Amino acid sequence: MERRQKVFDWLDSHSISYTWYEHPEAPTIEIARQYWHADGSKHCKNLFFRNHKGNRHYLVVFDCDRSMAIHDLEHLLHQGKLSFASPERMERWLGLRPGSVSPFGLINDPENHVYLFLDESLREQSSLSFHPNDNRATVVIAREEFERYLSLVGNTYEYIKLY
Repeated sequence: MERRQKVFDWLDSHSISYTWYEHPEAPTIEIARQYWHADGSKHCKNLFFRNHKGNRHYLVVFDCDRSMAIHDLEHLLHQGKLSFASPERMERWLGLRPGSVSPFGLINDPENHVYLFLDESLREQSSLSFHPNDNRATVVIAREEFERYLSLVGNTYEYIKLY
């Protein structure tokens, strides 16, 4: 609950509009689907990677109904060999645990170390849904408000064609 409240407090302090709802723990998309509301938002898959040297970290966000092979992602991102970041790295750079990865974890990265890649198809969505750093809730946020969040949090990000 503390991680969730930190997100809500951050969004509220920056006057970013959102709605949210609680549900049972949902660490995977497959589990989460049973709790989603029919609100028209696009639910996103969020994956956290590190490069081969371990000195760069990437958060990749895309449509939850799509899948992506790491090998394909390596070619698209041009960041060299990638692997999933360890739980320890996830905690260090995003303040998160596996099963709760979200772009809202960027509020825990004051050095703006993590680079964010978003699939360009998300630009076409009117609203997006993410965990608020706690997989027992879902935040629904208008895409424009989400982009305002990204500009305020300060991490480098870009939309790219992932598939």
